[in-house]
Amino acid sequence: MKVHIFCVGGTIDKIYFDAKSKYEVGAPAIGKMLKELAVTVEYEVTSLMAKDSLEMTDEDRRQIKEAVAASVCDKILITHGTDTMPETARVLAGLSDKTVVLTGALAPAIFRDSDAMFNVGGALAAVQSKKPGVYIVMNGDVFDALNVRKNVEANRFERLN
Repeated sequence: MKVHIFCVGGTIDKIYFDAKSKYEVGAPAIGKMLKELAVTVEYEVTSLMAKDSLEMTDEDRRQIKEAVAASVCDKILITHGTDTMPETARVLAGLSDKTVVLTGALAPAIFRDSDAMFNVGGALAAVQSKKPGVYIVMNGDVFDALNVRKNVEANRFERLN
């Protein structure tokens, strides 16, 4: 079993530039994370874009869907910004022949207290064990793509009903 990992940006990949005094999306962090986790499952990482999810467009989501559909793998993990992750998950929901799991982080992976490592581990387990469909894995929970939202005030994901 091979997992195809697509990186599209988001907080998980943010890095700090002292000269600019702000965070920007940098190179995908997942390769280093998977090495540190000593992951034994076969995987391939493809960076599609490096965007904050608030800047994602319908065209970006179309590009993600086309890349996922074109992958020869039927197990797909996507690292994504959390603010619009549910919107992208809903666009991907029509891909019924693949197991697609989106995950991200509420703090950059470079931070010692980031939830990135935990979320990636959960997403990697979910993509291997869930039946075909589209899911979001955040903070120890697995959500169906059509039944999830980000509660911005509480800074967590929750079911719609």
